[in-house]
Amino acid sequence: MVGAVVLDAAGAFAGEGSHRRFGGPHAEVNALAAAGERAAGGTLYVTLEPCCHVGKTPPCTNAVLAAGIRRVVVAMIDPFPKVAGGGLAILRRAGIAVELGGGEAEAQALNAPYLKLMQTGMPWIIGKWAMTLDGRTATRTGDSRWISNEAARASVHELRGRVDAIVVGAGTVRYDDPTLTARPPGPRTPMRVIVTASGNLPFSGKLCETIGEAPILLATTAQGASRLASWRNAGAEVIAFPESNDVIHLPALLAQLGRRRFTNVLVEGGAGLLGSLHDEGLLDETWVYVGAKLIGGADSLSPIGGRGVGSMREAREPHSTTMHALGDTMLIRSRFTSP
Repeated sequence: MVGAVVLDAAGAFAGEGSHRRFGGPHAEVNALAAAGERAAGGTLYVTLEPCCHVGKTPPCTNAVLAAGIRRVVVAMIDPFPKVAGGGLAILRRAGIAVELGGGEAEAQALNAPYLKLMQTGMPWIIGKWAMTLDGRTATRTGDSRWISNEAARASVHELRGRVDAIVVGAGTVRYDDPTLTARPPGPRTPMRVIVTASGNLPFSGKLCETIGEAPILLATTAQGASRLASWRNAGAEVIAFPESNDVIHLPALLAQLGRRRFTNVLVEGGAGLLGSLHDEGLLDETWVYVGAKLIGGADSLSPIGGRGVGSMREAREPHSTTMHALGDTMLIRSRFTSP
Protein backbone atom coordinates (compact mmCIF):
# COMPACT_ATOMS: atom_id res chain seq x y z
CA MET A 1 0.00 0.00 0.00
CA VAL A 2 2.28 2.73 -1.31
CA GLY A 3 1.57 6.14 -2.82
CA ALA A 4 3.85 8.82 -4.26
CA VAL A 5 3.55 12.46 -5.34
CA VAL A 6 6.00 14.53 -7.41
CA LEU A 7 6.38 18.31 -7.13
CA ASP A 8 8.37 20.17 -9.78
CA ALA A 9 11.33 22.45 -9.04
CA ALA A 10 8.94 25.34 -8.33
CA GLY A 11 6.95 23.27 -5.83
CA ALA A 12 3.91 22.78 -8.07
CA PHE A 13 2.13 19.44 -8.38
CA ALA A 14 3.56 17.44 -11.29
CA GLY A 15 2.30 13.88 -10.92
CA GLU A 16 1.19 11.10 -8.61
CA GLY A 17 1.09 7.32 -8.61
CA SER A 18 0.40 4.25 -6.52
CA HIS A 19 1.40 0.61 -6.45
CA ARG A 20 -1.66 -0.76 -8.21
CA ARG A 21 -0.97 -4.49 -8.28
CA PHE A 22 1.56 -7.05 -7.11
CA GLY A 23 4.32 -7.41 -9.67
CA GLY A 24 3.44 -4.12 -11.36
CA PRO A 25 5.35 -0.80 -11.36
CA HIS A 26 5.85 0.70 -7.93
CA ALA A 27 4.31 3.99 -6.81
CA GLU A 28 7.46 6.01 -7.49
CA VAL A 29 7.75 4.76 -11.06
CA ASN A 30 4.12 5.59 -11.80
CA ALA A 31 4.40 9.04 -10.23
CA LEU A 32 7.60 9.87 -12.10
CA ALA A 33 6.07 8.69 -15.36
CA ALA A 34 3.09 10.97 -14.76
CA ALA A 35 5.37 13.92 -13.99
CA GLY A 36 7.61 13.37 -17.03
CA GLU A 37 10.27 16.02 -17.58
CA ARG A 38 8.79 18.17 -14.82
CA ALA A 39 10.31 15.77 -12.25
CA ALA A 40 13.84 17.09 -12.93
CA GLY A 41 15.00 19.18 -9.99
CA GLY A 42 11.81 18.41 -8.09
CA THR A 43 10.72 16.61 -4.92
CA LEU A 44 9.36 13.10 -4.54
CA TYR A 45 7.07 12.31 -1.60
CA VAL A 46 6.53 8.59 -0.98
CA THR A 47 4.95 6.62 1.86
CA LEU A 48 7.57 3.81 1.82
CA GLU A 49 11.30 3.84 1.19
CA PRO A 50 12.16 3.33 -2.51
CA CYS A 51 13.41 -0.20 -3.17
CA CYS A 52 17.02 -0.76 -4.21
CA HIS A 53 16.96 -4.38 -5.37
CA VAL A 54 15.75 -6.32 -8.37
CA GLY A 55 12.48 -8.09 -7.51
CA LYS A 56 9.37 -8.25 -9.68
CA THR A 57 10.48 -4.86 -11.04
CA PRO A 58 13.79 -2.94 -11.35
CA PRO A 59 15.02 -0.86 -8.37
CA CYS A 60 12.99 2.30 -7.81
CA THR A 61 16.16 4.13 -6.78
CA ASN A 62 17.33 3.86 -10.41
CA ALA A 63 14.15 5.56 -11.60
CA VAL A 64 14.49 8.34 -9.02
CA LEU A 65 18.09 9.04 -10.06
CA ALA A 66 17.26 8.92 -13.77
CA ALA A 67 14.41 11.41 -13.33
CA GLY A 68 16.71 14.04 -11.83
CA ILE A 69 14.84 14.31 -8.51
CA ARG A 70 16.77 16.49 -6.05
CA ARG A 71 14.82 15.84 -2.82
CA VAL A 72 13.01 12.77 -1.48
CA VAL A 73 10.64 12.78 1.51
CA VAL A 74 9.89 9.28 2.84
CA ALA A 75 7.31 8.43 5.49
CA MET A 76 8.88 5.16 6.69
CA ILE A 77 11.79 2.81 6.07
CA ASP A 78 10.96 -0.44 4.29
CA PRO A 79 11.69 -3.30 6.74
CA PHE A 80 12.20 -5.79 3.89
CA PRO A 81 15.76 -7.10 4.43
CA LYS A 82 16.89 -6.34 0.88
CA VAL A 83 15.93 -2.67 1.37
CA ALA A 84 15.92 -1.67 5.10
CA GLY A 85 17.56 1.72 4.68
CA GLY A 86 19.65 0.75 1.65
CA GLY A 87 17.44 2.71 -0.72
CA LEU A 88 17.87 5.92 1.26
CA ALA A 89 21.64 5.34 1.47
CA ILE A 90 21.89 5.08 -2.32
CA LEU A 91 19.96 8.32 -2.79
CA ARG A 92 22.09 10.17 -0.23
CA ARG A 93 25.32 8.97 -1.84
CA ALA A 94 24.04 10.36 -5.13
CA GLY A 95 23.67 13.80 -3.54
CA ILE A 96 19.88 13.76 -3.17
CA ALA A 97 18.46 15.42 -0.04
CA VAL A 98 16.53 12.78 1.93
CA GLU A 99 14.04 13.46 4.72
CA LEU A 100 12.50 10.64 6.77
CA GLY A 101 9.51 10.40 9.08
CA GLY A 102 6.84 12.76 7.78
CA GLY A 103 3.50 10.93 8.09
CA GLU A 104 5.19 7.87 9.55
CA ALA A 105 2.32 6.89 11.87
CA GLU A 106 -0.20 7.06 9.02
CA ALA A 107 2.07 5.04 6.72
CA GLN A 108 2.59 2.38 9.38
CA ALA A 109 -1.16 2.08 9.94
CA LEU A 110 -1.70 1.78 6.19
CA ASN A 111 0.93 -0.95 5.93
CA ALA A 112 0.23 -2.75 9.22
CA PRO A 113 -0.34 -6.10 7.44
CA TYR A 114 2.97 -5.84 5.58
CA LEU A 115 4.81 -4.83 8.76
CA LYS A 116 3.33 -7.77 10.66
CA LEU A 117 4.49 -10.19 7.97
CA MET A 118 8.01 -8.75 8.10
CA GLN A 119 8.14 -8.82 11.91
CA THR A 120 6.45 -12.16 12.67
CA GLY A 121 6.33 -14.17 9.45
CA MET A 122 2.54 -14.34 9.74
CA PRO A 123 -0.14 -12.58 7.68
CA TRP A 124 -2.66 -10.05 8.96
CA ILE A 125 -5.82 -11.89 10.03
CA ILE A 126 -9.21 -10.29 9.36
CA GLY A 127 -12.23 -11.91 10.96
CA LYS A 128 -15.47 -11.19 9.10
CA TRP A 129 -19.08 -12.05 9.85
CA ALA A 130 -22.60 -10.74 9.45
CA MET A 131 -24.92 -10.69 12.44
CA THR A 132 -28.30 -9.36 13.49
CA LEU A 133 -28.99 -6.63 16.02
CA ASP A 134 -29.11 -9.30 18.71
CA GLY A 135 -25.73 -10.71 17.72
CA ARG A 136 -26.88 -13.82 15.85
CA THR A 137 -25.37 -15.21 12.66
CA ALA A 138 -28.14 -17.72 11.86
CA THR A 139 -31.49 -18.93 13.11
CA ARG A 140 -31.89 -22.08 15.22
CA THR A 141 -32.30 -24.03 11.94
CA GLY A 142 -29.08 -22.62 10.51
CA ASP A 143 -30.73 -20.22 8.03
CA SER A 144 -28.59 -17.11 7.46
CA ARG A 145 -29.59 -15.76 4.03
CA TRP A 146 -29.68 -12.93 4.19
CA ILE A 147 -28.75 -11.03 7.36
CA SER A 148 -27.06 -8.16 5.51
CA ASN A 149 -28.19 -6.29 2.40
CA GLU A 150 -26.85 -6.25 -1.16
CA ALA A 151 -24.55 -3.28 -0.49
CA ALA A 152 -22.92 -5.16 2.37
CA ARG A 153 -22.48 -8.29 0.27
CA ALA A 154 -20.86 -6.19 -2.47
CA SER A 155 -18.50 -4.81 0.18
CA VAL A 156 -17.54 -8.37 1.17
CA HIS A 157 -16.74 -9.28 -2.44
CA GLU A 158 -14.58 -6.17 -2.77
CA LEU A 159 -12.70 -7.19 0.39
CA ARG A 160 -12.26 -10.74 -0.92
CA GLY A 161 -10.66 -9.37 -4.07
CA ARG A 162 -7.98 -7.61 -2.01
CA VAL A 163 -6.82 -10.49 0.20
CA ASP A 164 -4.43 -13.36 -0.44
CA ALA A 165 -6.50 -16.11 1.14
CA ILE A 166 -10.01 -16.78 2.45
CA VAL A 167 -10.18 -19.25 5.33
CA VAL A 168 -13.26 -21.15 6.56
CA GLY A 169 -13.92 -24.22 8.64
CA ALA A 170 -15.29 -27.45 7.22
CA GLY A 171 -18.64 -26.84 8.89
CA THR A 172 -19.12 -23.65 6.91
CA VAL A 173 -18.43 -25.57 3.70
CA ARG A 174 -20.89 -28.32 4.59
CA TYR A 175 -23.74 -26.06 5.72
CA ASP A 176 -23.36 -22.98 3.46
CA ASP A 177 -21.80 -24.52 0.32
CA PRO A 178 -19.83 -21.31 -0.44
CA THR A 179 -17.79 -20.53 -3.52
CA LEU A 180 -15.34 -18.23 -1.65
CA THR A 181 -14.43 -16.18 -4.71
CA ALA A 182 -14.64 -12.45 -5.35
CA ARG A 183 -17.45 -11.49 -7.72
CA PRO A 184 -16.57 -9.50 -9.74
CA PRO A 185 -12.88 -10.42 -9.50
CA GLY A 186 -10.57 -8.00 -7.71
CA PRO A 187 -6.86 -7.28 -8.14
CA ARG A 188 -5.98 -10.53 -6.32
CA THR A 189 -7.25 -14.09 -6.65
CA PRO A 190 -7.37 -15.38 -3.08
CA MET A 191 -6.50 -18.96 -2.21
CA ARG A 192 -9.43 -20.78 -0.61
CA VAL A 193 -8.29 -22.47 2.60
CA ILE A 194 -10.52 -25.04 4.31
CA VAL A 195 -9.64 -26.10 7.85
CA THR A 196 -10.70 -29.69 8.49
CA ALA A 197 -8.81 -31.53 11.21
CA SER A 198 -10.82 -34.73 10.68
CA GLY A 199 -10.72 -34.65 6.88
CA ASN A 200 -14.49 -35.12 6.93
CA LEU A 201 -15.19 -33.06 3.83
CA PRO A 202 -17.27 -34.67 1.08
CA PHE A 203 -16.02 -34.07 -2.44
CA SER A 204 -19.08 -32.17 -3.65
CA GLY A 205 -20.54 -28.67 -3.88
CA LYS A 206 -19.48 -25.33 -5.31
CA LEU A 207 -15.84 -25.58 -4.24
CA CYS A 208 -15.46 -28.76 -6.27
CA GLU A 209 -17.26 -27.23 -9.23
CA THR A 210 -14.92 -24.20 -9.24
CA ILE A 211 -11.68 -25.95 -8.32
CA GLY A 212 -10.03 -24.62 -11.48
CA GLU A 213 -11.00 -20.99 -10.86
CA ALA A 214 -8.92 -20.36 -7.73
CA PRO A 215 -6.46 -22.48 -5.73
CA ILE A 216 -7.74 -24.57 -2.81
CA LEU A 217 -5.70 -25.60 0.22
CA LEU A 218 -7.06 -28.15 2.69
CA ALA A 219 -5.44 -27.70 6.12
CA THR A 220 -5.81 -30.96 7.98
CA THR A 221 -4.00 -33.48 10.19
CA ALA A 222 -2.02 -36.57 9.24
CA GLN A 223 -5.08 -38.73 9.85
CA GLY A 224 -7.41 -36.34 8.02
CA ALA A 225 -5.17 -36.18 4.95
CA SER A 226 -5.90 -39.83 4.15
CA ARG A 227 -9.58 -38.97 3.67
CA LEU A 228 -8.97 -36.18 1.18
CA ALA A 229 -7.55 -38.11 -1.75
CA SER A 230 -10.40 -37.08 -4.06
CA TRP A 231 -9.68 -33.41 -3.40
CA ARG A 232 -5.95 -33.90 -3.98
CA ASN A 233 -6.54 -35.81 -7.21
CA ALA A 234 -8.76 -32.99 -8.48
CA GLY A 235 -6.04 -30.38 -7.97
CA ALA A 236 -6.46 -29.19 -4.37
CA GLU A 237 -3.41 -28.94 -2.14
CA VAL A 238 -3.57 -30.96 1.08
CA ILE A 239 -1.22 -30.18 3.99
CA ALA A 240 -1.13 -31.97 7.35
CA PHE A 241 -0.46 -29.81 10.40
CA PRO A 242 0.16 -30.70 14.05
CA GLU A 243 -2.96 -31.04 16.16
CA SER A 244 -4.10 -30.71 19.74
CA ASN A 245 -7.48 -31.91 21.03
CA ASP A 246 -8.65 -32.57 17.47
CA VAL A 247 -7.86 -29.00 16.37
CA ILE A 248 -5.03 -28.15 13.99
CA HIS A 249 -2.28 -25.88 15.27
CA LEU A 250 -3.42 -22.54 13.85
CA PRO A 251 -0.07 -20.70 14.28
CA ALA A 252 1.51 -23.41 12.10
CA LEU A 253 -1.11 -22.79 9.41
CA LEU A 254 -0.58 -19.02 9.56
CA ALA A 255 3.19 -19.48 9.39
CA GLN A 256 2.69 -21.61 6.26
CA LEU A 257 0.64 -18.82 4.67
CA GLY A 258 3.31 -16.31 5.71
CA ARG A 259 6.01 -18.33 3.97
CA ARG A 260 3.95 -17.94 0.82
CA ARG A 261 4.24 -14.16 1.28
CA PHE A 262 0.52 -13.83 2.00
CA THR A 263 -0.08 -10.44 3.62
CA ASN A 264 -3.85 -10.30 4.22
CA VAL A 265 -5.95 -13.33 5.16
CA LEU A 266 -9.72 -13.19 5.56
CA VAL A 267 -11.43 -15.63 7.93
CA GLU A 268 -15.15 -15.98 7.25
CA GLY A 269 -16.10 -18.55 9.90
CA GLY A 270 -17.48 -20.58 11.37
CA ALA A 271 -17.81 -19.88 15.05
CA GLY A 272 -15.40 -22.64 16.08
CA LEU A 273 -12.56 -21.38 13.87
CA LEU A 274 -13.13 -17.74 14.79
CA GLY A 275 -13.33 -18.74 18.45
CA SER A 276 -9.99 -20.55 18.30
CA LEU A 277 -8.35 -17.56 16.64
CA HIS A 278 -9.84 -15.23 19.26
CA ASP A 279 -8.76 -17.48 22.16
CA GLU A 280 -5.19 -17.52 20.84
CA GLY A 281 -5.12 -13.74 20.23
CA LEU A 282 -4.61 -14.21 16.49
CA LEU A 283 -7.30 -11.84 15.18
CA ASP A 284 -5.76 -8.54 14.07
CA GLU A 285 -8.88 -6.92 12.67
CA THR A 286 -12.62 -7.57 12.38
CA TRP A 287 -15.20 -6.55 9.80
CA VAL A 288 -18.66 -7.00 11.28
CA TYR A 289 -21.78 -6.37 9.22
CA VAL A 290 -24.77 -5.69 11.47
CA GLY A 291 -28.12 -6.13 9.73
CA ALA A 292 -31.24 -4.43 11.04
CA LYS A 293 -33.00 -7.66 11.96
CA LEU A 294 -33.83 -9.59 15.12
CA ILE A 295 -33.73 -13.39 15.34
CA GLY A 296 -33.92 -14.24 19.03
CA GLY A 297 -33.90 -17.78 20.35
CA ALA A 298 -31.57 -19.50 22.80
CA ASP A 299 -30.51 -21.97 20.09
CA SER A 300 -29.72 -19.46 17.33
CA LEU A 301 -26.04 -19.12 16.39
CA SER A 302 -23.44 -16.55 17.48
CA PRO A 303 -20.32 -15.55 15.53
CA ILE A 304 -17.50 -16.55 17.89
CA GLY A 305 -17.23 -19.82 19.81
CA GLY A 306 -14.27 -21.18 21.71
CA ARG A 307 -13.61 -20.65 25.42
CA GLY A 308 -14.06 -16.89 25.45
CA VAL A 309 -13.07 -14.76 28.42
CA GLY A 310 -14.19 -15.15 32.01
CA SER A 311 -14.61 -11.48 32.85
CA MET A 312 -15.10 -8.19 31.05
CA ARG A 313 -11.66 -7.12 32.23
CA GLU A 314 -10.23 -9.83 29.97
CA ALA A 315 -12.17 -8.70 26.88
CA ARG A 316 -10.00 -7.52 23.99
CA GLU A 317 -10.56 -3.90 23.09
CA PRO A 318 -9.67 -2.46 19.67
CA HIS A 319 -7.29 0.44 19.43
CA SER A 320 -9.37 1.88 16.59
CA THR A 321 -12.91 1.44 15.29
CA THR A 322 -14.72 2.94 12.32
CA MET A 323 -18.36 2.62 11.30
CA HIS A 324 -19.86 2.85 7.83
CA ALA A 325 -23.57 2.84 7.02
CA LEU A 326 -24.48 0.62 4.06
CA GLY A 327 -28.19 1.29 3.88
CA ASP A 328 -29.82 -0.65 6.71
CA THR A 329 -26.60 -2.57 7.41
CA MET A 330 -23.78 -1.12 9.51
CA LEU A 331 -20.16 -2.12 8.87
CA ILE A 332 -18.05 -1.93 12.02
CA ARG A 333 -14.31 -2.24 11.42
CA SER A 334 -12.05 -2.69 14.45
CA ARG A 335 -8.30 -3.10 14.67
CA PHE A 336 -6.79 -4.98 17.60
CA THR A 337 -3.15 -5.01 16.51
CA SER A 338 -1.01 -1.88 16.35
CA PRO A 339 1.67 -1.56 13.65
